[in-house]
Amino acid sequence: MKGYNRTYLSLGSNQGNKLENLRKAVRLLQNRAGNAVMSSPIYQTPAWGFDSDDFYNICIALDTKMQARELLETMLDIEKDLGRIRSDAKEYKARSIDLDILFYEDTVIEESDLVVPHPQLHLRRFVLQPLADIAPGKIHPVLKKSVAELLDECPDESDLSKTDLEISLVQNDFSKFNFIAIEGNIGAGKTTLATKIAEDFNGKLILERFADNPFLPKFYEDRNRYAFPLEMSFLADRYQQFTDDTSHPDLFKDFMISDYDIFKSLIFAKVTLQKDEFLLYRKLFNLMYKEVVKPNIYVYLYQNTERLLQNIRKRGRDYERDIPAEYLDSINSGYLEFIKTHPKVNALIIDISDLDFLQNKNDYQYIIDKIHEHPFPRD
Repeated sequence: MKGYNRTYLSLGSNQGNKLENLRKAVRLLQNRAGNAVMSSPIYQTPAWGFDSDDFYNICIALDTKMQARELLETMLDIEKDLGRIRSDAKEYKARSIDLDILFYEDTVIEESDLVVPHPQLHLRRFVLQPLADIAPGKIHPVLKKSVAELLDECPDESDLSKTDLEISLVQNDFSKFNFIAIEGNIGAGKTTLATKIAEDFNGKLILERFADNPFLPKFYEDRNRYAFPLEMSFLADRYQQFTDDTSHPDLFKDFMISDYDIFKSLIFAKVTLQKDEFLLYRKLFNLMYKEVVKPNIYVYLYQNTERLLQNIRKRGRDYERDIPAEYLDSINSGYLEFIKTHPKVNALIIDISDLDFLQNKNDYQYIIDKIHEHPFPRD
């Protein structure tokens, strides 16, 4: 690739979720260092040089515009972000992630903290075997032998087990989806997430209009008096907006994503309305619901009530200031009951109580991965 340098890297993990550690490391390398173009199968290998849990090891080919020194520094940052703590001690230790430069083009580098090709690669079967899977003919610029030849001559007799696991190098996109609904309680972050996904993956964004509803501030002051007009006005507005936005797809966008599903109207109404009011409301809702587009996947962002209250206080809307915890609990229960009793909505519940997908890229990628791993509904 013009302007790029072909490098070969070794990745290993023997702490925590080893597969997820490798996946995160590859993603971060792609985001920060270059384009990962090949990946070996994952091998389960015994710890080399010390007693510990088995490793998962792979090798990847990475095309990068970075010089070797910059690449090394980026890899060290990635190790740190994934929880590895390096020390000056020389002995080997268990680690969440281990990243090494094996080859950098045909360059030979001998510095105090950077030696390329890796000085031990010809002695380590757990490196040579996955490397031979993607670059058997690569010639070692010092030893003048191919990777395949070095593997045949390797004195390391460690047992390697090739697993059925693999690392996908395909970047996630949302083109297979037609419509995704992001739902959650008040303050869960659904608008923030829907907006971010739309911006990052070329989606048509559909946001709920709520700030202009004249009944909302009054409802928080006197719930019994304003519950019915509030829910009716929300239903009318959501239905009109929802049908307008979803019936006119943007030809320049890959999919649609909203920060609400129209079914939330029934969930909130069941919590806020009296029994006779709700029965009347549900008749009208059922007529409308038959006509609206249903999402391919219904993502529910669960947050505990304490975290919801923190988020609500942080965004500083005056009319939300006195929302009681009990009301948030009842809304959450309403959503979970809806999901339980409507299996056809293809719901995915993600607990984000301990995540910060806005500030932490790994947390954000975790949510993206969960959406893509969720079973896609068949026609």
